[in-house]
Amino acid sequence: MTDTHAEDAAPARVSQRTLGSGEFAMPVSTLGFGVMGMNYNRGPHPDRAALIRLLHQAVNRGVTLFDTAEVYGPHVNEELAGEALARFSHRIAITTKFGHRIIDGQYVAGELDSRPATIRRVAEASLRRLRLDVIELFYQHRLDPAVPIEDVAGTVRELIHEGKVKRFGLCEVGVDTIRRAHAVQPVTAVQSEYHLMWREPEKQVLPALAELGIGFVPYSPLNRGFLGGDINEHTRFDSGNDNRNTLPRFTPEALRANLAVVEVLNVFGRTRGMTGAQVALAWLLAKGQNIVPIPGTTKLAHLEENLRAAHFALGATDVATLEQEVSKIGIVGERYPPEQQRQVAS
Repeated sequence: MTDTHAEDAAPARVSQRTLGSGEFAMPVSTLGFGVMGMNYNRGPHPDRAALIRLLHQAVNRGVTLFDTAEVYGPHVNEELAGEALARFSHRIAITTKFGHRIIDGQYVAGELDSRPATIRRVAEASLRRLRLDVIELFYQHRLDPAVPIEDVAGTVRELIHEGKVKRFGLCEVGVDTIRRAHAVQPVTAVQSEYHLMWREPEKQVLPALAELGIGFVPYSPLNRGFLGGDINEHTRFDSGNDNRNTLPRFTPEALRANLAVVEVLNVFGRTRGMTGAQVALAWLLAKGQNIVPIPGTTKLAHLEENLRAAHFALGATDVATLEQEVSKIGIVGERYPPEQQRQVAS
């Protein structure tokens, strides 16, 4: 007998969770939507009308958290989100990010820029692209070692006081940085990669967030689509708009070895009426009430599959079983190449 159960209702509205606490708490849907892969870094995609239609379908199904960033494109992903979602701003939250160096509309690879003047400039430009009066949650995308985190937090605090931003977030940072930033401007959420193949946040970050009352937003919760089971060693990422061909975990050799994880998810889900993707997302949701994953997709079928994961509840026995089975597998490949790995917390 399993301690997993599902609701039987057809595409149901997503339940709610809260990121952060106190004055800067942010009620959102239990599952958000990562907009990035709709037209950036994930290969061929449908035309703009189809993408906008899918974003509207996500809103209609109860999704209230949509995530983008200035650097996605650059700019094109924010523009898509703004065109599709601005008219729903009274009922949803669009979050975006600053922190990469962009010159004349071009991303300068490997360079960061969180100087106060840059943060202010990005905020103004993002507001225009997103067609918003205020940014619900403004993340520092990557820690800039040249700018003290206190100065970053202080600048966002000023933007909050000016009514241009409502809340502050951080991405891929360690506990010391989180504490220092939080002391200047309370942090609503930290965003980092987190899934069954990458559990590093459990060691220090998640306990600290629980202590401080900060939410956690896992990006790539399906490991860039891999845990959904549609990718194998024969998949090619050569469209010119797909960064997975640069990631060590997406070489043919790594994909072949890591498919053992996908099989664990499939076996687990088969007797519970769940797909592998739903198992992966339900596991994340079971790890803490302050956790709100942001899977992305360009397909309505995958959107509905992902949202259905919020209607499964994994108990402690299920979570332990999954973790034990995956722990037997030696994951092949680092998650980033060296130059990108240097920009994220270990």
